[in-house]
Parts: sequence; C-alpha cells; structure tokens
Amino acid sequence: MKLAFGCDPNASELKEILMAKATELGHEVADLGSDDPIYANVAFDVATAVAGGEYDRGILVCGTGIGVSIAANKVEGAYCACIHDVYQAERAVLSNNANLIAMGSQVIGTKLAEKLLEEYLKYTYDPNSRSKDKVNRICEFERQ
Repeated sequence: MKLAFGCDPNASELKEILMAKATELGHEVADLGSDDPIYANVAFDVATAVAGGEYDRGILVCGTGIGVSIAANKVEGAYCACIHDVYQAERAVLSNNANLIAMGSQVIGTKLAEKLLEEYLKYTYDPNSRSKDKVNRICEFERQ
C-alpha cells in the first residue's frame, strides 16, 4: 500500500517511528511534511493526496490527533478517524471506510501508536458489509 504521512512539528518523532513501522510492514511511505506549525496545512496536503488517489491511505499526527483529523475531513473524499485504541483502528476501516487516521503524540505512547497503525493497515473495507448504507449516506451527503 502507498501511504502518505504528515504531522506538525510537535509530532515529528512519532511520525518517523510510524513511517519506519509501515516500511517494516512492507508498505511504501511518503513524508508530506512536518515543519509547518499550522497543522491544518499538512493535513490538507495529505488528505488531498489520498482523496485524489495518489496514495492509498494517510496517517496524520499532531498533539492530540484531533486538529489534523478535523482539518483532513474538510477535504472532499477524505475520511479521517482519530484513533486511540485497537478497536477504533479496526472499525475505522471496517465500519467507516476511513482512508486516513490521526493520532496524538501527546496522548498515546509509541508502541501503542505502532500497534494502531498495524491494525489499521491490515483491514480492507467491504462495500457489501452491513455498514455500507451508513458509509454511503456520508458520501451522499458530501456530494450534496
């Protein structure tokens, strides 16, 4: 899978750890930035690249994960879930077809972040699942 990563300056260490983990898992990684203190800018860049099909999924990191998640979700076709536990990582894909995830470098440790990334990347959304009507409604509303 081709993955785009981005973060604010406060989360660059965790981003590097996650990029190394993704590479170890056999994924192709791209660093779309970490120097801009306005986290929304990198979130927009990563979300736009994922929504446009340049990358399969995106991983964003800031202090809490909340800000980059909100920013990413402003991009049409970007569906970012802010995750903090393994069940959320799984359900981000299986229930919500999230093409991006966000994590907080100040609220979770590195080993948990690596595990969340691993969980998120091992699932594929089934468009015929029982969640399809919910996901389709979100996409339909976005197109209105």
